[in-house]
Amino acid sequence: MKGSEVTRDISVGKPSSVLLRFALPLILSGVFQQLYNVADSVVVGNFAGEDALAAVGASYPITMLFVTLAMGAGLGSSVVVSQYFGAKRFGPMKTSISTIFIAMAVLAGVCTAFGFIFCEPLMNLLNTPASIFDDSAAYLRIYLGGLIFLFLYNAATSVFAGLGDSKTPLYFLIFSSLFNVALDIIFVAAFQKGVVGVAWATFIAQGISALLAMVWLFGRLKRVRAEEKYPRFSWPILRKIAGIGVPNMLNMSAVSIGQLAIQALVNGFGPVVIGGYSAAIKIDSFFKIVISSMGNAMTTFTAQNIGAGKIERVNEGRVAMVKVSVIYAAASAILLFFFAPSIMGIFVQDSGSDVVRIGTEYMREVSLFYFPFALVMIHNGILRGAGYVKAFLTVVAVDLGLRVAFSYILASLNVGYSAIWWSIPIGWAAADIISMAVYYRGKWKQLHIIDR
Repeated sequence: MKGSEVTRDISVGKPSSVLLRFALPLILSGVFQQLYNVADSVVVGNFAGEDALAAVGASYPITMLFVTLAMGAGLGSSVVVSQYFGAKRFGPMKTSISTIFIAMAVLAGVCTAFGFIFCEPLMNLLNTPASIFDDSAAYLRIYLGGLIFLFLYNAATSVFAGLGDSKTPLYFLIFSSLFNVALDIIFVAAFQKGVVGVAWATFIAQGISALLAMVWLFGRLKRVRAEEKYPRFSWPILRKIAGIGVPNMLNMSAVSIGQLAIQALVNGFGPVVIGGYSAAIKIDSFFKIVISSMGNAMTTFTAQNIGAGKIERVNEGRVAMVKVSVIYAAASAILLFFFAPSIMGIFVQDSGSDVVRIGTEYMREVSLFYFPFALVMIHNGILRGAGYVKAFLTVVAVDLGLRVAFSYILASLNVGYSAIWWSIPIGWAAADIISMAVYYRGKWKQLHIIDR
């Protein structure tokens, strides 16, 4: 059976239409992915109290460190698979896929060991308040036990995306997200397990999702006929994957470390600010995941078209994504400006609390700058897809560095905790200038990863 019968070639057809059809399931997948974190906070905040909400939030930057590692490795995998698929070289493509899963399993083991060893030191480093320390650490340990599922699931979804299939991961996410919400309610509301119950709900839902995705993926790959023999593992291909994946992992890890630095600043303001900030960034992430998914769609679209030698299609896709992002950013900003207090109210029972007020301030201010964030994601997606790692890393490093630096600078000038969110648009603005300059310079058009 030909590869196109079980995958989707997005290097053919009208670029804007093909890209938007491919992006929509990715966007919906991202939204359901965020349900994990939002559901955890909503359930624990309403049934276990504000301290429990703060406990889950205090460990969030550490869990995101591992999430970003898995996502960074997955992005590198997706680019290589996409370029091989675009070039219709199914043998090396299948070798890439099996190599990806082996490498991700090993990486998950290393991260799990690291997490268990440094769990409490990391919590201390973040100035986690004593009143929520034990609950935060308990949540984190259970989460660490499920890292293998997190990494394998990201490997599967990255391969699906590289093959042009953005729908299948969506179906698994819908199932696992709803299952996670149900488990949250059972463990926390019914069994009164608090923070620990939320952690176990995530562990179980991620595990089932990962196993189902892998079984489905390898079942479909058996139907892709490769004309040449191919090994199950290849060091040269692993080096290609690592050439993009490792810088992405380091880059995204640096972002998470920057978030850890910001979380340490947040923690210094006490449990109320921690609770408001934690709820707000999860709502913020819920809205921004749509934009991030647009960037991920651009990565696959760019990689497949470069592999197929159709570089001219990339700009047509970019223009379509920019138009969509204008509409989405404006709608999101209006919605959050007027309804932020009501949305925050789903996290805590007291809708007039300081937690709601602080979270509302964050969302109203940050949402005004979603369009500059969208431009960063779209252009970074192109640079990733082309394998222009150096430029991509520079953009993100500038964004992160300015965000962390201005958080502390503004806080030291008695701006207070609002310094944390006013620093965000500063980083986005600088990243926009660099990413668009690199894009229009055009060097990315001469790059390729796979052998021609």
